[in-house]
Amino acid sequence: MFPMANQVCILRVMRHAAFTVAVSLLVSSVVFAQDWVEYKNIEDGFQIAFPSQPQVQQTTFSSQYGYKLPEKTYSVVSGPQRFSVTVVDYRGIEQQAIARACPEGKKENCRTSALLAVIGISEWRNDVRGAIAYALNRFTSRNSRIVRITGDWQDLVEGMMLTLENQDQSRTAAAISMHDNRLYILEATAPTARFAPAIAFPQNFGYLDKEGKSIRYQRMYSNNFHGLGDYPPPPRFEQIPDGRQ
Repeated sequence: MFPMANQVCILRVMRHAAFTVAVSLLVSSVVFAQDWVEYKNIEDGFQIAFPSQPQVQQTTFSSQYGYKLPEKTYSVVSGPQRFSVTVVDYRGIEQQAIARACPEGKKENCRTSALLAVIGISEWRNDVRGAIAYALNRFTSRNSRIVRITGDWQDLVEGMMLTLENQDQSRTAAAISMHDNRLYILEATAPTARFAPAIAFPQNFGYLDKEGKSIRYQRMYSNNFHGLGDYPPPPRFEQIPDGRQ
């Protein structure tokens, strides 16, 4: 095993190299010359390379258990290529569950129990746990062929990646993950000829904290445990003791 300081350096070099290579591939494949930039959004906690400033659309997401959650989609169309990041904010779902199950005069429905500690009032915790699988269902209902589904992680945040073949012969690379009770759905669609693989887009996704700093965990982060508060989040690389970087 490498010493921890060396592991940190290697991870940072690998991430920088991956970003540089993927952006170079994407830039070389764009029909109209333009500069790719690393877009950062502190409010929604992410960063990624876009060919230009994305357009933002705000909608409402209906979760598996019928909760209405804020949804934002950041998208760019570049010739025949399409790129998007959709963020669904689950952080207010517990308050909705309490309002649903415990209206005035029915507080007895909100008594704590061992079962409610697991599933949550009105099953809000189950809703959060199933968010990634529920998002996957949106892809299975499309008129596209799913070529591959694999487990994945970015900066040690667990998730999954998908590859789809579309009716027009284009390919879509998608990624689904969840961090800090926010669901992230990434899509990149491009023709198979003359363009870089669409997978380069989701592979450059990263997470930001509320101060805008990149998040890189030392151990695997699972929203089902860490986001729901069953365990504290793993330490980050910048939190290594004795000031080592």
